Amino acid sequence: MTPIVHLVGPGGSGKTSAGPLLAQRLGWQFVDLDERFMSREGSIGASIEASGYSGYAKRNIAVYRAVKRSLVCPTVLALSSGFLTYPEDVDTEYPALRRSIESDASTALLLPAFELEACVEIIVRRQLSRPYLPGNRASEERRIRERFPMFMALPCARFRSDASPDETASRIERFVRRRSYLEQAQ
Repeated sequence: MTPIVHLVGPGGSGKTSAGPLLAQRLGWQFVDLDERFMSREGSIGASIEASGYSGYAKRNIAVYRAVKRSLVCPTVLALSSGFLTYPEDVDTEYPALRRSIESDASTALLLPAFELEACVEIIVRRQLSRPYLPGNRASEERRIRERFPMFMALPCARFRSDASPDETASRIERFVRRRSYLEQAQ
């Protein structure tokens, strides 16, 4: 089985900033699920507009499955911001897929803070600074407030991403190497 480190967290948590650095440190490839979705399906916004959020989520799950099947070397995989927060009934196989990702020993949750208000402040600031996003403060704040409890409930390893992307990647690298060492020792 091809080793995968899943990076999960809201938009603005640092997955696509720290992810490539982590992959480089490990000598692995980096894959961004949003980029793969857009190369196969087109704009995420247009997909949501045309099919609704559930339609987009269903298609994104299919893209994830295709990406995972195609992996032939160790991979750091940044999931879409809402991937682990989709409704359970979005796809018949989604609940099992979600449980397998969130409980995997190599899944890493990135959040800039583990306290709600601090996390909201940082995520909203980061999201509004991105020139390619529409920049709606109320929408960004609502989204992180809704998802924060879901992220905090995930049973995976947690990493604060309030330091530089390189420092965040370094902390996750130590975690991955320690996990790998422990698995080899067993």
